[in-house]
Formats: sequence, C-alpha cells, structure tokens
Amino acid sequence: MSESVSTNPRNIPAAPFVADVVEYIGGEGAEVDSALKQFQEMASKYRYMEISLLQKKKSLDVKIPDISKTLSMVRHLHGANEDGTKTKTLFELHDTLYAEAELDKSDVVYLWLGANTMLSYTIPEAIALLEKKEKLAGVSYEQCNEDLEFIREQTTITDVNTARIWNFDVKRRREKREVEQQQEKE
Repeated sequence: MSESVSTNPRNIPAAPFVADVVEYIGGEGAEVDSALKQFQEMASKYRYMEISLLQKKKSLDVKIPDISKTLSMVRHLHGANEDGTKTKTLFELHDTLYAEAELDKSDVVYLWLGANTMLSYTIPEAIALLEKKEKLAGVSYEQCNEDLEFIREQTTITDVNTARIWNFDVKRRREKREVEQQQEKE
C-alpha cells in the first residue's frame, strides 16, 4: 500500500489512483478496512485543506481591492504633487461622519500595515511597496485557485477509490455468500 507520494507545487499530496483493487489491498483474501480507513482520512484532510483555502481566498477577495484602492489614491496624490495642485478629500471621522479637507503638497504618506501599525513612507516608496503587495496578493490568489482545483481533483480520486474498494468488498461478500448457499444446497 505504500508508494512514493507526488505533490503539487505547494506540497499538497496527490491521492493515489487505485488501478487494481486486489493488488492495492494486498490480495484476494485481504481485508479492505485499512484501505477504506486510509481513503476516509485522506478525504477528511482534503476537506480541511479546502476549507482553509476558501477562507484564505475570501480574505484575499477583500485585501486585493483594498490594496488597489490605496495604490490608486497614493498615485493620485503623487500626480497632484507633480502638478502642484491641492487635493480636496473627505476624511472619515466616524462611521457616518466625514470632514472635508484640502491637502497641500506632501512627499509623505502614512500606510496602515495591520496589527494597529502605521508607518510613514515617501510617496515613491509607498507606491513601490503597494505594487509589490498587490503583485504578491495576486500571485497568492492564483495559487489559492490552483490549489483548490487540485484538491477538488484529489477529492474526486479519493471518492472513486473508496467506492471501488467498497464495491469490490460488497461483490466479494456476495460471491462468498452465494458459494456458501450453493454448498448448503448440495
């Protein structure tokens, strides 16, 4: 039953496909319980990974637009600084309370990094940082989608293997019962 396990680029193990059930379980008379248990555990692990990846994808669905919006605003400020024009904006003071402000030329922006941390950056540094974060988040999102597809394929393979082993066992028991009934009649 043990063979080398292949993985995807992020080390998620691939489910082995059982081509020959008899060989996989160790012979015609071997028990199928351990093989069934192995595939049930595998299916459970794939479900856990899928839930984790779906949560990560949901988080990225929020994070990517936020990064893009912030990057757009910093680029806008950079453009306004280059033109020498003042920028009018609304600042959120509370959930539904805003104040209007006019911004003078500034070479510094403050970015929230998370965990109640804000740092000041020059505008070119902020643009570079946000572009890098946007690119990394996009790559992470694509990898998340690839991993979800891979896990769905592995779940299907695991379900097919489980069904094939189960059906093999049912067929074997039925044949054994028929042989016993035939012997009783003789």
